[in-house]
Formats: sequence, C-alpha cells, structure tokens
Amino acid sequence: MTPRTRAARALAALGTVAAIVLGAAACSTPAVPLVLPSDLPGATVPPTPELARYYSQQLAWKPCTKYECADLTVPIDYARPGDGDIALKVLRVKAGDQGDRIGSLVVNPGGPGASGVNYAVGVNVGPDVHRYFDIVGFDPRGVGRSAHVDCLSDGRLDQFLGTDPTPDSTAEEQDVVSEAKTLAAGCETRNARLLPHLSTVDVAKDMDILRAALGEGQLTYLGKSYGTFIGSTYADLFPERVGRFVLDGVVPPDLSSTELAEGQARGFERATRSYVQDCVDQGDCPIGGSVDEGMAWIRDFLRRADTDPLPTGDPKMPHLTEAWASYGLGEALYDQGMWGILTAALEETKSGSASGLMSLADSYTHRNPNGTYSDNLMESIYAVNCLDRPDSPDLSSYEANAKKFSVVAPTWGPFLAWGQVPCGVWPVKGGAPPHTVSAAGSNTIVVVGTTRDPATPYEWSKRLRDQLSNAVLVTWNGDGHTAYGRSNDCIDNAIDAWYVQGQAPKDGLTC
Repeated sequence: MTPRTRAARALAALGTVAAIVLGAAACSTPAVPLVLPSDLPGATVPPTPELARYYSQQLAWKPCTKYECADLTVPIDYARPGDGDIALKVLRVKAGDQGDRIGSLVVNPGGPGASGVNYAVGVNVGPDVHRYFDIVGFDPRGVGRSAHVDCLSDGRLDQFLGTDPTPDSTAEEQDVVSEAKTLAAGCETRNARLLPHLSTVDVAKDMDILRAALGEGQLTYLGKSYGTFIGSTYADLFPERVGRFVLDGVVPPDLSSTELAEGQARGFERATRSYVQDCVDQGDCPIGGSVDEGMAWIRDFLRRADTDPLPTGDPKMPHLTEAWASYGLGEALYDQGMWGILTAALEETKSGSASGLMSLADSYTHRNPNGTYSDNLMESIYAVNCLDRPDSPDLSSYEANAKKFSVVAPTWGPFLAWGQVPCGVWPVKGGAPPHTVSAAGSNTIVVVGTTRDPATPYEWSKRLRDQLSNAVLVTWNGDGHTAYGRSNDCIDNAIDAWYVQGQAPKDGLTC
C-alpha cells in the first residue's frame, strides 16, 4: 500500500502486551509433528532444473551481535535465472531449547518495505514458541539490506511525502502527478534492472528457496499485514509446502487498487471514530465532547493544516502540512497504546505547536529527527505495490474515487483515493494481476482479523478465509493493527498452541 494506503508500518506488529506462557501440555512434544525434509520427497527439488543451484545452497551462518546472519542467493529474474543473482539478508534467533527444537519459524511484519531481519529480533511471540523454534527473518528483495531500492534523496523524499494529499484545484492535481512521476523516474533510473522483479510473487518464490536452505520440508510462517499477502501467495504457489501458517491482519491478493484504497479509507475512518470515542470517555477530550464533534474537529484541523501549517520546531521540516498531519494521526491509530500520545499532540496544536504530531509523523515514515530516513520503506512500498496493483493514468478516476470514498469516509476518503496516483504512472509492469487464491491441498491456515483494524479491515480477513480451501478464522474484537502478540491471552494462547502443539484454533474463535 502506498504511504497513504500501506498495510503496515515496520513496528506496528510489535505489541507491548507480553504473551502468556502456555500450560504444561504446550511444553511437551508437539501433538502434530511438522514434516521434515526426510519425510517429504523432493523437499529441495526445484520447480525447474534451472533453479537447482539455488535450492541446493546451504546458508553460511555467521555471528551478528547476539544472533546469526547469512546471505540467501536468489535469481533476479525467475524466468531467466541465468541473468544474475541478488543476495537476501537473513537473520536467525536460535531456539532456546535446541535439544527439543521443532524447526524454523519464518516471520514477516509487512509494509511492503518493512525489514524481516529487524522484525525477527523483536517479534512478540510466546515464550514456548521461542523455546522450540528458530525465529528467522529476511529482508525481501528491494527492501532494507537486500538490494534495496533507492529512488530519491532524503530531502526530495520529504517534498514528495509532503505533497498536498487532497488536491482541490487543477494546479494541485498536476502537482500530485508531477511528484508521482518524479518518484517513478527516480526508481527507474536508479534501479532499472531490479525494478521489474519486485512483485509479491517473486518474494514468495524467494521464500521457498529460503525454506529449502533452512532444511525444512514445510514452511512454518507468521505473516502480518502485507506479510499475509506474501504468505497467501506462497500457499497458493506451494500448497504442499505449507506447514503451520498464521496470517494476521489480512491483505487479500485479489484486491484491486481501488478496493484497497476504499477498504482502508473505511478502516481508518472506523478506527478514528473509535479513538475519539475513547478520548471522550476519558473526559476532558481536547477535540470535543462527542464522537461527531471530535471527528469534525479533526477534519477542520486537517483543512487548516493545508492552508496554515503549524510550526514543528524541526528545522528540516519547519511546518506541519496536511500530509504530515495525516501521517501523524494515522500512526497513532495502529496501536491503541498510542492514543494518549495522540491526544496530547492534538491538545498541543491548540497552543500553536505541532512538534508532537510531527514526531508521530516521523515515526510513521521512519524519518529521523535530523531529516534522514532510517530505511527505504517509503520508496520500496511503491516499487512492490505498483507491480502488484497498477492503477489508472486517468486523473478523473481519482477525482471520482475521492468523491465516492468521502461518502463513507469523510476524514480519510480523499487522502486514500489520491494516494494511488504513483501506481498510475509507474514505469514498469509485470506483476501478477489481482487474483483469488485457494491453496488447495494445503495444511490448515490460521487467519486472524481485528474488528477495528485501520490498515487491514476485518472484512479482508473474512474474505481471505472464504477463499482458502483449508483455513480457520480467529477474531479479536478490538482496536489497532493485527492481533497476535498485542491483543490478549485468548488470541496469544490459541496461536502459540498452533505453533507448538499443532492444534489449530476452532474456526470462528472470537476473543
């Protein structure tokens, strides 16, 4: 999803609620053992002979701080594997009990553009999962340390991200297009060879090479947000290789660009109302005494930021524009633990300062206080999404969507509609078009949805569960983005039992 429609930020899935230790039964040998390479003929046999050298590689693990790191070699172009390779960075946190180790759990936090290497270090899984599984993360191609995409200088990226997100004149619309073309041209010029090969299908194929290199007959996987798109794509390509899968905060592969934007507009609108209700319930809410008053205040504040931006105290970004205000607001909606911070930031704006909201915006975009960016999330997110979901070059389609989305999401609709423009001018094509997946013949896939998730609306989790041939749906009736590791014991215990004991949650479990 674009910076205005992305499915997740890198740290969104790192909850503050610790998972609870399972009962004694969870510490025993798993009830349903995973399939080992020796049990599954052809576990390292490549889909085509040309890929044999990739599937037969062994990872050369080396110490990196307290963990182990390695490079995984994959082809740039799966259609022409002899045309060159790239190295994907992989990190492993070894299982606490190597004697009773079950296998490897590969994790991805989403984005697209978030680092799986960083996520493996901090992912919040249950203590028994850490005990029995090596936690393995990799930076997908084009992301972080894996042949990362670089499109704009940091200062130029500031300008791109600060473009008026809700243009209301022809000149402002043309500015949106101009900025989108600048990003696209920069990506093409600096990454010409790799840019056509950054689709989610490519990443899923890389993940099967990783599975083979890890010595696993089947892949055990935790995908959050966009990571669910990777996981469901993998399951559809390699259903017999699916081990214990959890897809939390779903992005269905069949969503069109328009469906994605409209769904997230609804999701962020619903999440914003939930935040405002909590603010009102807490008492002395600085933005109003009712939900409707609070929502109207936020919309008015964003309009004022468009014409009269507030000072931030940041010499590199001295004024909070509508775009940066929206990023700051959106950041806090990913985790209800940040709602108090948002309330304080909004109260601060009433005294004429936007430093708190700018700090939230920096967190959303992974922008450092000195004006640099800590990673390439805000560039790689387009490089992946615009291959997976190209959009229209016709500006009238965005105008129409902005009006349509405003009916159901007056706060977020136009913002999300216009955020799709870069994919309408993207210079390369070639990803698989949006399509349904079934993963026929796979093991059970556990799908998790949160009822008031802003970035991946609950309806999307139900949508994917209905498409998959063998899946169960687990629901958290709550707020924020994703559920496992940041919701409650009911969710955490169910997922831990699935990983450690092989006991799938009951379909329809609601927590």
